[in-house]
Amino acid sequence: MTDSPPGRHRPRLDLDAGTVARARELAHAAAAPVVDLARTRTTVSVERAVLRMAGLAGADADGIPWVNHLVDAVRAGTGLEHGVALPVWDALARGEAPDLTRLAQRAAAGAARFRLPGGGEHRDALAGARAAAAAGVARVDTARADREALVGRIGDPPQRPWIYLIVATGDIYEDVPQAQAAARAGADVIAVIRSTGQSLLDYVPEGATREGYAGTYATAENFRIMRAALDEVSHEVGRYVRLTNYASGLCMPEIATLAGLARLDMMLNDSMYGILFRDINPVRTFVDQRFSRQVHARAGIIINTGEDNYLTTADAVDAAHTVTVSQLLNETFAHEAGLPDPLLGLGHAFEIDPEVPESFRLELAHALLARTLFPDAPLKWMPPTRHMTGDVFRGYLLDGFFNLVGSMTDQDILLVGMMTEAVVTPWLSDRDLALRNVRYVQRAAGRLGEDFVPAPDGLVATRARHVLSEAVDLLERIVGSPGGLLGAIAEGTFGGMRRPADAGRGLDGVVERADGYVNPVSELLEARTVREPEEVPA
Repeated sequence: MTDSPPGRHRPRLDLDAGTVARARELAHAAAAPVVDLARTRTTVSVERAVLRMAGLAGADADGIPWVNHLVDAVRAGTGLEHGVALPVWDALARGEAPDLTRLAQRAAAGAARFRLPGGGEHRDALAGARAAAAAGVARVDTARADREALVGRIGDPPQRPWIYLIVATGDIYEDVPQAQAAARAGADVIAVIRSTGQSLLDYVPEGATREGYAGTYATAENFRIMRAALDEVSHEVGRYVRLTNYASGLCMPEIATLAGLARLDMMLNDSMYGILFRDINPVRTFVDQRFSRQVHARAGIIINTGEDNYLTTADAVDAAHTVTVSQLLNETFAHEAGLPDPLLGLGHAFEIDPEVPESFRLELAHALLARTLFPDAPLKWMPPTRHMTGDVFRGYLLDGFFNLVGSMTDQDILLVGMMTEAVVTPWLSDRDLALRNVRYVQRAAGRLGEDFVPAPDGLVATRARHVLSEAVDLLERIVGSPGGLLGAIAEGTFGGMRRPADAGRGLDGVVERADGYVNPVSELLEARTVREPEEVPA
């Protein structure tokens, strides 16, 4: 494990170094076959993301994006085994259309022809595709540089954890004033969660949207509107306010690309969430998440993983080790895609039934285990939801305990808990009270983690070692089983959800790469971000 950041004391447990190393070795071994699978396949969304990075935007009169039309036409004409880039830029070189937009329009009308070029025509198409991809990646680089310049000029929040607040009314124009008000009240990160069901759409809607259920649609224009609004309020409050959305679902690579271009700062991006909770095909998900994480790495976007969701469908005590296993797998997949620890916002949650004896001490154990295992990752600490009953007084107290654990264990990103969680959509007054709760605990607790040293044989340390041991046992079973990680997912190991690798939404959008497959965006991203997996002992 690395040392704490300069000037910052990290509370930690005295874990056996050999056990920690073994856990990581097993996570690498479990992930390796899935990484190989992801490297040898593409998906319709990955190919659409290539076109989006190259600048193709817009949609037809029915709202179907031009990227969908163009990828579908190439697939019908040549297949996607070699990627979309060569057929598209060959068509442009042959004069099928003067630009990507008009080529997509002609393709939608059945008026464009596609082929796999050879010889000099192959070289010309490849050069054109690479130039267009490089221009798009340069825009992502510029957005990252702009963020760094703004943080340098305006300043970061003065302390951690960053306060993360959800604002999503369904209407982007209503989201803006609420998000700005939240920033003025102390929120450091604004999350605009997506409209229910968007993850199941195999296209990204276009334009500003004013209707959404339990969230606001993720679109390029909505990203632009909210980013501009938060830049404005950042100057007002004197700290850079970060913007979060979701890169998950059937369009994960495209939304990651749009986020990189629009300078979002965080994206929810979990390796298994879509599989478990949206029944998206596992192979589709792993292929898409690898590409999306490469984009995030280049864009400097912090990912937030979704381990907290497991504890909404499985018991938070009995299944605690599955959270640790998922964190280790998410770390492995992220590193392989080029994401360094400072961009790895691993998730965990305060979800133990408060009626369980010693529940607060158990929560401390689980939170401190995550902090010790991942000392340089900006951990995202999630509030109680499953056991909120509608008793707002009890809920407010539980959120206070949650905030206290966050301070004691030095979490980095704290999602603000609402006493009306799971009962009603929180009122603005609910958000205000919740932020007051956070501020009180932060002021009162201060750097409490500096003084919190669990007894070596006390319940907190003993429980943490037990959870880590169970995690190692589970990883050994996964690595030793014929089905590996995909088999474990099929058996319901995580969150109690059974998701076989040959089923689920989006399977028909997965394509095995042929020799000579070309993805000019991946070439650029891998050149700077991808790390080779470490060797793992048999």
